[in-house]
Amino acid sequence: MSALIAIGHDARRPPLPSTQNTILASLPTWHENVEYSNGHAVHNTMTTGYPRFFIHRSVQQLADICQKKFGFDGERCLPFPTHRTAEDGKKFIQAQALRFGKPSEVRVVRFCIKSPEITPSNFHETSQTVKSGPCHSASAEVHIIFFPAATYKVARQFWQNCGLGISSRYAEHCLSLLGVLELPCTQLAESLQCCGNSLSGKFNGLVLNSQDESALPYITGSDAKAALRRRIASFFVRDESSGSNVSEEDVFLFPCGMSAIWNAHQLLMGVRPLEKSVIFGFSYLDTLKVVERCGPGAIFYGHGRDSDIDDLDNMLARKQAESPLSPPILALYTECPSNPRLHTVNMPRLRELADKYNFLVVIDQTVGTFANVDVLPYADIVITSLTKFVSGNATALGGSLVINPRMRYYSQLKSYLTSQYEDTYFDSDAIVMELNSRDFMERMRITNSNAEFICDLLRARSIEGGAPSESVRGHVIRHVYYPKYVSRDNYEVCRRRLPTGELDKENGGYGGLLSLSFTSMKASDAFFNALAVAKGPGIGTAFTLSCRYTILCHSLELEWAAQYGVDATLVRMSMGTEDREVLRKAVETALRAAESA
Repeated sequence: MSALIAIGHDARRPPLPSTQNTILASLPTWHENVEYSNGHAVHNTMTTGYPRFFIHRSVQQLADICQKKFGFDGERCLPFPTHRTAEDGKKFIQAQALRFGKPSEVRVVRFCIKSPEITPSNFHETSQTVKSGPCHSASAEVHIIFFPAATYKVARQFWQNCGLGISSRYAEHCLSLLGVLELPCTQLAESLQCCGNSLSGKFNGLVLNSQDESALPYITGSDAKAALRRRIASFFVRDESSGSNVSEEDVFLFPCGMSAIWNAHQLLMGVRPLEKSVIFGFSYLDTLKVVERCGPGAIFYGHGRDSDIDDLDNMLARKQAESPLSPPILALYTECPSNPRLHTVNMPRLRELADKYNFLVVIDQTVGTFANVDVLPYADIVITSLTKFVSGNATALGGSLVINPRMRYYSQLKSYLTSQYEDTYFDSDAIVMELNSRDFMERMRITNSNAEFICDLLRARSIEGGAPSESVRGHVIRHVYYPKYVSRDNYEVCRRRLPTGELDKENGGYGGLLSLSFTSMKASDAFFNALAVAKGPGIGTAFTLSCRYTILCHSLELEWAAQYGVDATLVRMSMGTEDREVLRKAVETALRAAESA
């Protein structure tokens, strides 16, 4: 049952690992990136892709079954794991449809799957709130949002922005219970068997595929989640004398990184006065969308410069003077460093403003990773997409939310989230994530080294790095974005250190992500097309992965993105653990192609 993304395959460009539950899509040429971003027929040739952007075939198959059994003419549907997530989707769809002047009727159906036999008693519409997560045993529940077909694009926005939909493994579990998909017992987390194999200690970078899942040891979902929470807590720099270290009880797991962002936003709106939030710096696109669309709104400071902090300070002072009894904003969201420009904002100054004006700070350190940065001194909440560098294998989604025990609203945040927390992280996904993450720190040391080496090589060939100006034929790289060269002073403040304050020499690198901008689209296209690495949207894999970030993420707003330094020529590279010499040759070959163009 091995599957893969077989579009535009070329022997010169390595294909992506083949696995039924991969989260990657292969887009090896500039042309295919444009076709993908424009929603053209290339989607029909793909077998899988990033789950929030591409509905996995197993999820689509389950949705089709639900549509045939419960849908009305002119409707479409999407499946969610719990009643609450479906109700959140219903409210989102109705609000967004109304915003565009097209009121939409939306309904939620609860589908209880207990055996291959489906009878009227197996399902019914319900308004009952389900506090527990999806059942991971011999039964399952799916909560289906039905909406007019004309509203499908709005519904997909909720699926994409908030990351609350069911995973491919959960869909396969449901399909197996319905008797329409035969899975080996080893692929179901609740009945995994060792089959004589045992994995212990480091995971050694094993890339799971549909056959490899038979090698998983017998472990329950709850065991895997507990291990993940302990591991994440241990990543934070520990000062035993302070008595305020992160514990596993401060770590909350979610099905993906955007689900963690969504839940952080819901948490803040649940405990604080409702005001707009600030997005500081050019953040990942869906973070801005969640804050804009799912609450009072967003104030966007896309450059994230120190001068913007001055403007923010002035704005906050005015708002506080107008309403001295309430915080001027709800929260500030930022990244360390940002994706894709690898810019780090002035965290100490933002923390000072948060304390002065009584708002909370949420920092997404997915790109920096637990291995390289420590943002705890500046954050009330730390978000990480485990899907990326922590997993490394692109075979499972996951996200974490950590509440900082050192901040004054810790008890209030912890109490509220504990009472409202709904575990929607499917057991099988958690088990794969736990196994994938065992060698995370070791992988990051190699990734950091490779990325810095390649970045130094590229910067020496860039105009920004001292190469002759673009008027001189042959020099095509304009900028190299990497924390070593972009807002380095701000990044150094956040670099991982030992409890003594010294730099953690074993870890604490500049990360595995870098971006390039070129002097022309022709040079950018030639470089990307000739680059002999895996291609597709995503970061953090143990193998090098490159994509045309701006074309994929901002195809409908290129001018808007360009004003913040994210131009259409940008090529993003997530470095892997390959041999350094192999990577050097691949990059130099691509550079020669760009220079020839």
